[in-house]
Amino acid sequence: MVHERSSERRLSQSSYVGDIGAGGSSPAELTPGSWSALLSPRLAYFAGVARTEHVTRAAQEMQVPQSTLSRALVRLEQDLGVDLFARHGRTVSLTPAGRTFLASVERALGEVERAAESVRADADPASGKVAFGFLHTMGSETVPGLIRAFRADHPRVRFSLVQNYGEAMIERLRAGELDLCLTSPVPDAPDLVARRLDEQRLRLVVPDDHRLASRKRVRLAEAADEAFVTLEPGYGLRRITDDLCQEAGFKPRIAFEGEEAETLRGLVAAGLGVALLPPPAVPRPGVVELTVTGQRAVREIGVAWLDGHPDTPPVAAFKKFLLGRRGRLLPE
Repeated sequence: MVHERSSERRLSQSSYVGDIGAGGSSPAELTPGSWSALLSPRLAYFAGVARTEHVTRAAQEMQVPQSTLSRALVRLEQDLGVDLFARHGRTVSLTPAGRTFLASVERALGEVERAAESVRADADPASGKVAFGFLHTMGSETVPGLIRAFRADHPRVRFSLVQNYGEAMIERLRAGELDLCLTSPVPDAPDLVARRLDEQRLRLVVPDDHRLASRKRVRLAEAADEAFVTLEPGYGLRRITDDLCQEAGFKPRIAFEGEEAETLRGLVAAGLGVALLPPPAVPRPGVVELTVTGQRAVREIGVAWLDGHPDTPPVAAFKKFLLGRRGRLLPE
């Protein structure tokens, strides 16, 4: 048999019980009067008696009164309208219908057991899991460095990592697929909690043979007539680029929209346009990176989570770690 007594005692009216066969299954309906709601409290009792073929012994193993177990089995058979056991004094044996029913019940109870162990393992303080999202531009150095530093004190904590643009991560946060995410701009929404951690200066990146390439500093307005290569709409950096250009008095003429900052840097080197980008992980040949003056050309980096969402111990520890990195989140 695939279940343990601890699982049997934990089954309740809200337990998920379905036909989890090789052909797939649909979610159990636990509405009043549904088969799942009606039968789930008694399925573990049925499986326990089927295993021992003895009501008294099963009651002792499951630590329930024999009378409770006997009544549950009688009620189960009445509800189904089928005899599941043949009685032989104090012993019982499964009928053909009982054997058919047992196969599905064991799969259902085994699935519940695996689900319970999985969520308990994910919440374990020492070896639990953190679902963490971050921006593409933070994947080469920042996030690996953060995880390395955190795991120095929490070596067994596991991470489920998602690399995406800001709006997509916020959607996954709201869907419960992420515990925390590093994003920019720092979101401001009533259902989220967000904390600013650091900021990055953005640079105007131009080809190394560009008319501005000999400069070290430039006002963004001086690039008003240039073609820009940018991230796609929906990316936080794209929004910041549009806002900074508007503040400088122009709307950027877009030559290309992409998904990766380093792709944009390569297209700048190819002469397709200029770009506003955070510093690269390593210098890239073919481009010159200019400091933008006259306006505050930065992007703020923050951590966000769902308001009112309870943290497991590993998530709470990683959140505390991130908040402790305020002002020193990014590599020097």
